[in-house]
Amino acid sequence: MQAQCPGYTVVRVATVLFVGNGKTKERILRAELDFQEGDTLVVRRLGQRLEENRRRIFNLQLFHSVAVQTVCRDGEITVLFGVQERWYTFPIPIFSLADRNFRSWLDRPDRWKRVDYGVHLVRRNFRGRNEQVIANVQLGFNRKYELFYEAPGYGRRRRIGFGAGASYYRSHALDYATVRDRLANFREDEGFPIERQYITAGLRWRRTVQHLSAFDVSYHHERISDSVQQRNPAYFLGRTRREFLDFSLTTTLNQRNTFAYPLTGRFVQLGLVQRMFLTPGSSPVTTARARYVQYIDLGRQFYYNIGLQSQLRFSRRVAYADNRAFGYDALVRGYDAYVIDGRHYALVQQSVSYQLFDAARIQLGGIQNPKVNTIPLVLYANLFTDAGYVGAPTPWPNNRLPNQLLASVGVGLHLVTYYDRVLTVEYTRNARGQGGFFFRSEFPI
Repeated sequence: MQAQCPGYTVVRVATVLFVGNGKTKERILRAELDFQEGDTLVVRRLGQRLEENRRRIFNLQLFHSVAVQTVCRDGEITVLFGVQERWYTFPIPIFSLADRNFRSWLDRPDRWKRVDYGVHLVRRNFRGRNEQVIANVQLGFNRKYELFYEAPGYGRRRRIGFGAGASYYRSHALDYATVRDRLANFREDEGFPIERQYITAGLRWRRTVQHLSAFDVSYHHERISDSVQQRNPAYFLGRTRREFLDFSLTTTLNQRNTFAYPLTGRFVQLGLVQRMFLTPGSSPVTTARARYVQYIDLGRQFYYNIGLQSQLRFSRRVAYADNRAFGYDALVRGYDAYVIDGRHYALVQQSVSYQLFDAARIQLGGIQNPKVNTIPLVLYANLFTDAGYVGAPTPWPNNRLPNQLLASVGVGLHLVTYYDRVLTVEYTRNARGQGGFFFRSEFPI
């Protein structure tokens, strides 16, 4: 880069150009840059500075590829970003299992009745402004109707954004209790033992795609049947209905080299949720969560990462429905068949990955559209270990996993492919001596 500007230690940005963004508005891309026309840049750091900005644009996840070039003349540079846009509308058929994971579904005797079907529609880059619209119509065992809208930022610098949504859900079955660290299920063939609905709205403060804070307020109305209340009076603390407001504040610093399958960088997320019940007699619930992950390039195609997660939940009384720790959003791999209830938890995950091959982009013959005619394929071998602990002041009888150290070790294959999809197959053994194969559809850490 220095050879393009011989004799200069700083250069002035004369022009910034974008090519290939037929749908995406140029101001969306400019908002990610940390420089503009008229700024001066240090030549010694010019290459690094441009690469950092290229990654920001790429991590909008709106493009298959982003390239950057510069032309220098008389101490002034023209910066050119070339992008290849993706396909932004995805009507995806829904055919899913009505359980937490494949192993849990496989354990059900009526497994083939526990499926959902419908359509999941995602419209990314709506109006070319990086807005997102999501709609769900799901029938079958679980009924769900949802509509969400997300705008990362408005204005010239795209700093202040907005999000809103509504959801209605009901199901013929409900996991109403945890017995021997597994979920006990109740089914009503005619009725619906659980019904949930909520609306939400919030503000976003967005410095770049790497730094986002969100404040949301949501109203929830939930109902269970009398049969569920009789089986577990603690499910809603003796009630069959409850209403509450959630106030949540989340801030995220995402400095990973790529968001789909990161190899270098770091990820930090802090969240605080205050739940205020509108139903008389219920205690407020305060939940604090934190997550930190570091990704390190070890050289020779080896990569290491370590992740830390924790949750603290405070309340005078917590309903069974709110007393969740491992087995939902957080998991010690190898304990997929279990749920571990509790107010507080800590989780440590480590892994070493080795890139087996990178097939770059496979061209599909007969398809002319560049948005869909190339398939990236990268395969990694992975060795990992997890350890976690759930603190439960008063665990339910016969549940043995709360208040003890949980640990596992395993190996896996991770395939990174089309539109940031990550498919994994892992073999894991946990501290109880149990082992098995597990399939996942996202990067584990």
